[in-house]
Amino acid sequence: MPAWSTRRNFTVGLLGLAVLPTACGGPPKVAAWRDRTCGCCGGWVRHLRAEGFEVDDKVVDAVGPHRQALGTPSDLMSCHAGKVGRYALEGHVPAAAIRRLLREEPAKVVGLSVPAMPVGVPGMEMSGAEPSAYEVVAFGHDGTWWPWMRFRGLEAV
Repeated sequence: MPAWSTRRNFTVGLLGLAVLPTACGGPPKVAAWRDRTCGCCGGWVRHLRAEGFEVDDKVVDAVGPHRQALGTPSDLMSCHAGKVGRYALEGHVPAAAIRRLLREEPAKVVGLSVPAMPVGVPGMEMSGAEPSAYEVVAFGHDGTWWPWMRFRGLEAV
């Protein structure tokens, strides 16, 4: 077999490895809209990236219009807005809750929210502070919401 053929096969094989994650869907992609003055929102973006998500981090002057476009109910608004696939994200939603959403793809869910900013959510970790227990809630087209997952810090409980 000629040397150029072996090199070509090797190169094509490497290209195949580079394309494989994209061909298989690649990492989940999240669009995030956050206020330029908020540090905890950047912490949430770092959490998602550390968990293997690809994040398009959009620093904006006003998050409200993005929340409206996503259909987030006003009683669930928190700190920043996001979108993954067809789903809205509001606040410090942990990667584990997003993964479950993407795995199950429930038709009645429009999005997930952590409507408050409890200690220990991604981006709100405080050195030496005991993480709070909190719920991630799912919401539907009609604005109703229900418990999705319960966490203490980053741990699902």
